[in-house]
Amino acid sequence: MDHGSKSGTPCEAQTQPHAPVPERAHAHSHAQTQVQEQAEGFASGAAPTTWLVYGGTSGWIGQKMVQLVRARPQCRAVCASARIECREQVEAELDRIKPDYVINAAGLTGRPNVDWCEDHKEDTILVNVVGTINLLDACYRRDIHVTNFATGCIYNYDEKHPIGGKGFTEEDVPNFQASFYSYTKVIAEKLAKEYSNVLTLRLRMPISDDLHPRNFVTKISSYKRIVNVPNSMTVLTDLLPIALAMALKNLCGVYNFTNPGAISHNEVMELFKKHVCPEVTWENFDMASHDLVVKAKRSNNTLCVEKLLAHFPDIPDIHTAVEEAMQRMHAELGTIAPPEKS
Repeated sequence: MDHGSKSGTPCEAQTQPHAPVPERAHAHSHAQTQVQEQAEGFASGAAPTTWLVYGGTSGWIGQKMVQLVRARPQCRAVCASARIECREQVEAELDRIKPDYVINAAGLTGRPNVDWCEDHKEDTILVNVVGTINLLDACYRRDIHVTNFATGCIYNYDEKHPIGGKGFTEEDVPNFQASFYSYTKVIAEKLAKEYSNVLTLRLRMPISDDLHPRNFVTKISSYKRIVNVPNSMTVLTDLLPIALAMALKNLCGVYNFTNPGAISHNEVMELFKKHVCPEVTWENFDMASHDLVVKAKRSNNTLCVEKLLAHFPDIPDIHTAVEEAMQRMHAELGTIAPPEKS
């Protein structure tokens, strides 16, 4: 969650002053180079593979995964048309396309933010729980590997996991269900663990190299006030290629899917200010004040990524990764004017 407000009103705006700019290829980070070499190693000489991507038509993460698949030798990406909660549609599509791999990037987060889920609980359950498990089960019965994008916003700092202390592992029981969105994701993940064909990847506060409306940087830079709490975050340029490599290795189970370490809202804004928007300003307010202007509380945590690093040890730490992302953003956009704060 992004933890900010515009003029004292909670908002994770879907629209904002900056029009999204498509990302272009820039200099590879260490993680990108490693994953590219590994993925190419799996693809070279292999039979052609078909990937069916749910959320690939209109979803932010899904669209990026389609682009990554299509960039791989002998890999074909198909954007799913079936809704994941419709069993007959899903089964018909799986039987028609006969994919080797499925990517699930579909889900309900709410618009303009997760507070929407508090007033649309039935719809949120239908997609995030019923739909997700429906898709995983249909794939299981056809022996199809599924990469299931999930969330790490199911934990909150506590006595055993304080700010600056040890991070939450994949084995820790979720301790945050103060938003209905997170509640549904906890249920879905618990059920998904029972399927041996599923790779569940927990993203948090995703950051891209452009100013897409879903980019964490785009969101908080348009808020008048933000909280300032260290959090695990996912720089998509570094991590999404790894998702593809993990599927190609047929890895399954749950993985925390963030860059190592934690970075605060202010630290992200300082890097945005340094490289992209030197005139941007912001104010801070504490979580107690923040919670007064939202329907659902927000998660703050640090995730342990040792399990992920065992397979991909060169993933850059979050401070390095965010700085590199801001450098790539500047290379694309140049210096920009600060967004309007309403």
